[in-house]
Amino acid sequence: MNGNLRTNTQIKQRPFGFADDEVFYPEADGEPMAETDKHRNLMVELIDILKRYFTEQPDVYVTGNILFYYVEGVPEEVVAPDVMVCFGVNKDERRTYKLWEEKIPSVIIEIASHSTFKKDRTEKRELYETLGVKEYFIFNPEYPKTLPSLLGYRLADGEYEPLKIENGRVFSEILNLELVDTKNTLRFSDVAKNEFLPTANELIARLEKKLAKLKDG
Repeated sequence: MNGNLRTNTQIKQRPFGFADDEVFYPEADGEPMAETDKHRNLMVELIDILKRYFTEQPDVYVTGNILFYYVEGVPEEVVAPDVMVCFGVNKDERRTYKLWEEKIPSVIIEIASHSTFKKDRTEKRELYETLGVKEYFIFNPEYPKTLPSLLGYRLADGEYEPLKIENGRVFSEILNLELVDTKNTLRFSDVAKNEFLPTANELIARLEKKLAKLKDG
């Protein structure tokens, strides 16, 4: 899925045994997970990093590419954020995220493309603002020539205020991390330690280096 608003693309086939008077909330919409390998890989990487970062906090749920229903009884009102961080809810795996059964996501990150950037900056920004998502970030790994690659918004008195991006960096008060545009990709930085949160590949490389030292020693 590419995080677009889902209004008329729901899969209508109901599971066997599903009552006619029940509201059916599909778990998939037939849309691709992401437009390119770059978008998909970055989305998966960011979710993985944040899951490890919040692993010791039982009430922080990190997910992405999941159908997020925000109006009870109206399955057409749905969106699929690329990265979503929800505070105050458990880490149990979910098939969908229903707002009336959960809490408002605290942070959403969309991995934009040339075809979705406008919608990310308009329709989805307005939706997340209305829902009360505290922070919203957009990153375009395709680096458009005439538009910024990284945008950030924070809710203040019910409205989004644009966040200042300095040297490709913007601080998330909710995550307590910096989002950093390296001019190659998007990274999370631990400000207190002044270092990037490691990717899975970087952790593997560190482990291999330690094992090599032990072997040589």
